[in-house]
Amino acid sequence: MVLAVFTVAPCTAKTTWNANSVWPPNNHHSIGLEEFAAKVKEATNGELEIIVNSGGALGYKGPELLKVVRDGLVPLSDMLVSGVAGDEKLFQLVTLPFLVMDFQEAKLLNEAVRPYFDKAAEKWGQKILYIAPWPGAGLWTKRKITSVEDMQGLKTRTYDKNGALVVEATGGTPYALPFSEVYSSLATGLIDSVITSTPTGVDGKFWEVLQYYHPLNITVATNMVNVNLKAFNKLDKKTQDILVQLGKEMEAAMWKKVAEIDKEKEAICNKNGIETVPPSKELLKALADITESIRADWLKDAPADAKAAYAEFMKKVNR
Repeated sequence: MVLAVFTVAPCTAKTTWNANSVWPPNNHHSIGLEEFAAKVKEATNGELEIIVNSGGALGYKGPELLKVVRDGLVPLSDMLVSGVAGDEKLFQLVTLPFLVMDFQEAKLLNEAVRPYFDKAAEKWGQKILYIAPWPGAGLWTKRKITSVEDMQGLKTRTYDKNGALVVEATGGTPYALPFSEVYSSLATGLIDSVITSTPTGVDGKFWEVLQYYHPLNITVATNMVNVNLKAFNKLDKKTQDILVQLGKEMEAAMWKKVAEIDKEKEAICNKNGIETVPPSKELLKALADITESIRADWLKDAPADAKAAYAEFMKKVNR
């Protein structure tokens, strides 16, 4: 009797992760996540493949994403830092209104908070791979705003608690709506204004339902891309190191691009009919004064790590 001999070719165990993004495919955060996924696949010779599901395709709206990643419902997700602050108050720090004056200060704030954010993420069973910024948030309206008095009565969509407090402080009514509901809410008159940055203005085709953009730089929001720690720890050390290194590189690239993206997206809005209304120094000072109590109240009740991060940032900017 002759036994057949079979030769088994060696094979590499491949890991495939779904990655979640609530932003449209052409948003710079979704594009960044796609670039990151492509670099990971190349660097690991296809052993780790990250499949990006953008536009909220997986059904998650945003505020629940810390829990979603913690529970392993998706191994990796992009999430708005302040958008998940309902579960972790520390994350509200980055969008305290008028805390940072420009992108450089936003970067200094990110550097100050990062060790504390890493600690908080670990508590939630996840690891931050990179943090990337949005352009500064402005106010998009149907009527021109030149003073605080002009803001009274606005019905404004906000994306976090701090934005809502700004709207209330200026005599308006905040609406916490997921991005997917913004356009229809503007079209039906449920809201008449939005606090957000220029990429979202393009994503939402605001020129079809709004007329003015006021670059107030209310906040400079950030997104973090987090991986479930259990999923991360199942990877071999070499792959883990690749993820961490590529995360650092992606973070540096995203911060470098943000000012350019802001101008590009604003130009698209202008071309389609949105008028940019540069704010006066008087308006900016008035808004900073009105929102001072928001920053003070938050700091008073903030957790110890948040106070420490805040102090480190203020030292960096000599305030």
